[in-house]
Amino acid sequence: MDNKWLLFELWDFLRIRKKWWLLPIILMLVFVGVLIIFGQSSTLSPFIYALF
Repeated sequence: MDNKWLLFELWDFLRIRKKWWLLPIILMLVFVGVLIIFGQSSTLSPFIYALF
């Protein structure tokens, strides 16, 4: 299992070390990253800007 993906590595870290409090932080960072990517050049930009 040398070729694990980053998500599997992260899941193992959270599960083994009992760091469940990191999960909401990671999910919010991913969500903001997706908003930034889609907000740069899409027709969804006015709607995304309205959220903030």
